[in-house]
Amino acid sequence: MLWLHALVAWAEDRNAARLQAERDILRAAYQWAILHNPDTLPPHDQRGRDRARPAGAEDTPRITEYAAAAFGARIQTSPFGAKRLIADAVDLHHRLPKLQAGIDTGTIRVRQARHVAEATRDLTADEAAWVDDEIHEVADGRLPWARFETLVEAKVAAAAPELARAKEEAAEKDRFVRMSRVNRHGIATLTIRDHATTILAADAALNAVARQLEEAMPDVSKPERKLAAFALLINPDTHPDLAAGPVRPKVRIHLHLTPDSPIARFEGHGPVTVEWVRKTIAHLAGKVQVQPVIDLNQTMAVDAYEIPQRLREMVHLIHPADVFPYAVNTSRNVDIDHQHPHSEGGPTSSDNLAPLTRTHHRIKTHAGWQARQPFPGITIWRDPHGAYYLVDPTGTRRVTPTQGDQTPTPMEVHATRLLLDWSA
Repeated sequence: MLWLHALVAWAEDRNAARLQAERDILRAAYQWAILHNPDTLPPHDQRGRDRARPAGAEDTPRITEYAAAAFGARIQTSPFGAKRLIADAVDLHHRLPKLQAGIDTGTIRVRQARHVAEATRDLTADEAAWVDDEIHEVADGRLPWARFETLVEAKVAAAAPELARAKEEAAEKDRFVRMSRVNRHGIATLTIRDHATTILAADAALNAVARQLEEAMPDVSKPERKLAAFALLINPDTHPDLAAGPVRPKVRIHLHLTPDSPIARFEGHGPVTVEWVRKTIAHLAGKVQVQPVIDLNQTMAVDAYEIPQRLREMVHLIHPADVFPYAVNTSRNVDIDHQHPHSEGGPTSSDNLAPLTRTHHRIKTHAGWQARQPFPGITIWRDPHGAYYLVDPTGTRRVTPTQGDQTPTPMEVHATRLLLDWSA
C-alpha cells in the first residue's frame, strides 16, 4: 500500500505545481500590460498607441492595440486568448483586490479568479469590489466548477440588480424554436428556448405521457418513450395505435428569497430578480400553492428507516448539494444517506442524513470511504488512504492540523477529535 500513498502524494504535489504555474503566468500577463501602456512607451514608439483601449474594464489602464499577440504566441494561445488573460489580470489588480491577494499568497485558484473578473467586467468598480468581498473565500477550489459559476452569477446579479433585470428583459426577446446546425448520421436536434416555467411544464407533460406509454412500449428505454411522447403530443397521427389522454402537468418550482435581497434563487435555473418572480407567479395558469417554511434550527427525526417527504425537504435545505468531496450535483434526485448507518443505531434525523448521488453512495458503502457529521450541514470524510476532507455548503476543504501558534476554531477542534477517534 505504500506505493499507492506515494503515488497520490506525488499527484497532489504536481497539481500544486500546476496551480502555481498558472498564478505565475497571470502575474506575467499583468506585467505585460504595464509595459505596454501607451503612457509608458518611449515617445518614438507608436505601435498601437493611437488605438489603445482599456486593458480590462472601462476604468482600467489602457494597453496598446497589438500587445497581446506576442505574449499569446509565447504561451501557445491566440491573440484573442491572450487579450482575455491580460484583461482578467488587470481587472484583478485594479478591481478585485481580495482575489488578487489570494493569488499572491497562493490560496486562490486562477481559473476561479479569472471567472469572477470576466463576470464583473460590466459592473462599476464598487459593485465589482462587493462581489470580490462576497466570493474570495470560496475561490480556493472548494466548490465544484458548476456550483461556483452559479454562485458568481447570483452575486453579480445581487450587486447590480438593474443590470440583471435588463438581461432578463433581453432574454425575453431571445426565445425561439429552431433546428440545430449539428445534424449528422440521420439524427437532428431541435432547440427550444423559452420561459423557464414553460419548459418545465413541457418536460412534465412529456414525462406524464411517457409513463402512459410504458405498457404499450415495454421493451424500449425511458428516453425512447419520451421521444415517442414528444411525437405524439406534437402530431397525434404519428402513433395512431398509442392512446394517451390530455395532460395537465403540475410543475413545482423551488424559489428561495430573503427579505433584504432583490435577487431570488430558482433551483435548477439560477438567480432571478424578485420582479421576475412576481411576473411569473402572476402569469401562471391554474393554482399556485406555496409551501410552508421549514425551521432549519430545529432537529427533525422519525422512528423508522424510511424518510418522509418533509424530512427529505429539510435535509435538502441543510445540504444544498451532494456532500461527497468536490461533488457537483445540486438536484433533488439523489439518495439520502444515513451517515451513521441505521443498522448500527444511526437515527433517521436531520443531523444524520445527507444527500449523495447513487455512485457516491456506493463509494461510501463499498470503497472504504467513511463520513461523520459533527454538526448539521458539515460532513467530514476520510478516504481509503488517510486523507480527510471537510464538506459544508461553501464547498470542500482538506482538513489539516493547526499550524504553530494558530488558535484552532471549534470546528477544527471537533474535526481533530474525529480524526483521532478514527486513527485509534
